[in-house]
Amino acid sequence: MTARAQAAAATGERVLAAAWRHFGSRPYEDVLLREIAADAQVTVQTLHARFGTKDGLFTAAYAWFGREELAARPAVASPDVEEAIATLYERYERHGQAVLRMLSQEQRIAAVRRMTDAGRAYHRHWAQVTFAPLMSGLQGHPRERCLTAIVAATDVLVWKLLREDAGLARAEAQRTAAELVRGAALAARAGPS
Repeated sequence: MTARAQAAAATGERVLAAAWRHFGSRPYEDVLLREIAADAQVTVQTLHARFGTKDGLFTAAYAWFGREELAARPAVASPDVEEAIATLYERYERHGQAVLRMLSQEQRIAAVRRMTDAGRAYHRHWAQVTFAPLMSGLQGHPRERCLTAIVAATDVLVWKLLREDAGLARAEAQRTAAELVRGAALAARAGPS
């Protein structure tokens, strides 16, 4: 019985990894279940039996990716802004293009929108916990304003702007993001302008 459970778990992991590779690298509409099945060495019927629909498989694959991200980018208070940004940018360097692809599809596909909304919620939570030392002593509106600015400064779209659009080297992009984060905290402490 244990061998059967382990085989089923290994198959599930293989399917989710294959599904994420496909969904993370191509538009949702272009991903075919038969391609995922072939990549994962299962049948399309197996995908339907386990996940129901393409949306169900997409949601499961995105959740699988999310668990991987949570493990690699836990929300832990950090007094070192540069280290926190370096960890974040490591994830963006690895998966930023896939996330950007998902964001480009969220207005058309409800399943994608649910997952990108979940990603936004996690990113906000991550920023709130990670940069809590930077926001210590701030309350009410100043704290909320600071948190919103930090969330924006650490967003994947800012990574894209710095790395791709502006062509900055990774170290320079990270320094810029760290300056934006620190600037948000300084502005919040200075009060309304």
